[in-house]
Amino acid sequence: MQMTNFSLSQKTAVVTGAARGIGKAAAEGLAEAGADVVLVQRSGAEETKKAVESFGRTCHVIQCDLQDSDAVKAVIPEVVDRFGTIDILVNNAGIQKRHPAVDFPEEDWELVMNIQLKAVWLLSQAAGRVMTEQGSGSIISIASLQSFQGGLFIPAYASAKGAVAQLTKALANEWASKGVNVNAVAPGYVATDMNEALIEDPVRSRQIMERIPAGRWGQPEDFKGPVVFLASEAADFIHGHVLTVDGGWMGR
Repeated sequence: MQMTNFSLSQKTAVVTGAARGIGKAAAEGLAEAGADVVLVQRSGAEETKKAVESFGRTCHVIQCDLQDSDAVKAVIPEVVDRFGTIDILVNNAGIQKRHPAVDFPEEDWELVMNIQLKAVWLLSQAAGRVMTEQGSGSIISIASLQSFQGGLFIPAYASAKGAVAQLTKALANEWASKGVNVNAVAPGYVATDMNEALIEDPVRSRQIMERIPAGRWGQPEDFKGPVVFLASEAADFIHGHVLTVDGGWMGR
């Protein structure tokens, strides 16, 4: 194994939801490994853009509301028009809505599903058309522990993340033979804005910490390595895998 197998030099990567958290860390990691990066973001990607460019890489921002299917469908064609191809897609953007299941509003259900699942599908489908034609590429979707567990008060999120794991496997079955790697990363409990309510709840925060063998919440930077690995030639024989990055939570 040569370290050059982890290089992403001359690759073009697309990352959704890259303004902060795991998406920002993923974009920075990909750039550090040599990739040019396209940030797909509704707003607020300036800091990430500066970070990507600090590694000497090209960074382009596409403003897109992932609830808008027509806007989502236009993303990959714009990337290909500007860069000539797409080599890596990281489906990271996400949203969380918490309500008891009996009171869960339909509009919140649709919002979560559109961003967490439909946008992932549309972007993956469009990227897959390009990647299967060129015979190479890597699609990495951000799944969740809720791809395996049901959680509390998050029926839409759990349903969407379960579907992301299954979509990952379905696409891998079709595209592995065409040189395209489709995998997912399932974060554990990570200190991001999405988990702010849990972090600030002294009881739930304590309960969560007690189950994490690593003894800490995850940090966005913990995801640089896994994303770069799955995007690189080092992961060429990994297809349809959901990689938990959880401090040992699922093994407890």
